Amino acid sequence: MNIHEYQAKELLKKYGVDLLNGGVAFNPDDAGKVASTLSSNVFVVKSQIHAGGRGKGKFVQPEAGEKGGVRVVKSVAEVIENTKAMLGKTLVTHQTGPNGKEVKRVYIEEGCDIKRELYLGMLVDRATSRITFMVSTEGGMEIEKVAAETPEKIIKEAVDPAVGLMPFQARKLAFALGLSGKQVGSAVKFMMAMYNAFIDLDASLVEINPLVVTGDDRIVALDAKMNFDDNALYRHTDVAGMRDEDEEDAMELEATKNELNYIRLDGNIGCMVNGAGLAMATMDIIKLYGGDPANFLDVGGGATKERVTTAFKLILSDENVKGVLVNIFGGIMRCDIIAEGVIAAAKEVGLKVPLVVRLEGTNVEKGKQILGESGLNIISANNLADAAEKIVTVVNKGEC
Repeated sequence: MNIHEYQAKELLKKYGVDLLNGGVAFNPDDAGKVASTLSSNVFVVKSQIHAGGRGKGKFVQPEAGEKGGVRVVKSVAEVIENTKAMLGKTLVTHQTGPNGKEVKRVYIEEGCDIKRELYLGMLVDRATSRITFMVSTEGGMEIEKVAAETPEKIIKEAVDPAVGLMPFQARKLAFALGLSGKQVGSAVKFMMAMYNAFIDLDASLVEINPLVVTGDDRIVALDAKMNFDDNALYRHTDVAGMRDEDEEDAMELEATKNELNYIRLDGNIGCMVNGAGLAMATMDIIKLYGGDPANFLDVGGGATKERVTTAFKLILSDENVKGVLVNIFGGIMRCDIIAEGVIAAAKEVGLKVPLVVRLEGTNVEKGKQILGESGLNIISANNLADAAEKIVTVVNKGEC
């Protein structure tokens, strides 16, 4: 689960992470009130959407102005003016895609004297099975670009879960960033607080970009991004309450509500599979035969007829889908249940695209019988390779 910048800063502040003063606003009047409480002659008005690159982003509507989604202004009147220009407008960045995201709130923050911009991130490193810090002197840039062009400028430090982040590790990272004097002590305090927040809140990522050194040698988070482990949200009702469903893909949100693992992709072949590993293999073999999967969808091992119906309808709600491949290995998940769900959904939505089904396992013959007697135009496949070849052929060439 992702949250907005202002929410991430609220959480990090509770753990002692050094931040600038600011507040969220949902309308121009509130923005003016927030700015009036800040002891600063410079203000930053930040669009709040779940995407990076806001400063370099562009608004679709001309009335929003030529400036991006992060604007530096010098008066309360300008705060109100720019808030009015951004709210309700669509901001397009390199992470939103061409459709962009509507700005429904802004964060008003005091300005600061920036001496240096750095990068600091924490994530769960699957390679080491440990929480890992990443730092770089290239703050303010996309870390993916830094990794691709100058990987030597990214320094990593893995944390032993038995002892947690040690002060010497934080000092090592501070020195790697070229910090000195009291900056080192501030950075160590910052990192220890950030680590505590990461652990306590079951985060999966915390990213500060840029992390800045101010004119008076403070180490401050100028931006903040936090992601959380969905499986641990039951322990954090306060964090779960920060979820902004308007920022999420509508189909992925619907899938979550129905206990389906769904991720939308850019292809045109819809996939419904039981088991994450089998789903990945199905997507791979579709690519092998020259096709492009439209989604990752795992209905799980104990799905009901209703959940399967919902899954199938979810796939077909994607207008890019030109064909569907159902690949089920029945263990706990019975093939006849899958067949009933597919038929129910196909009839409800009025199936108009080719459907290839490969069933194997528990009650497979019964499942095939149900599909065969459904009256639907279903292409049967003997194995996974056969299924992939048939769906790619029928989608790309109109024949099987």
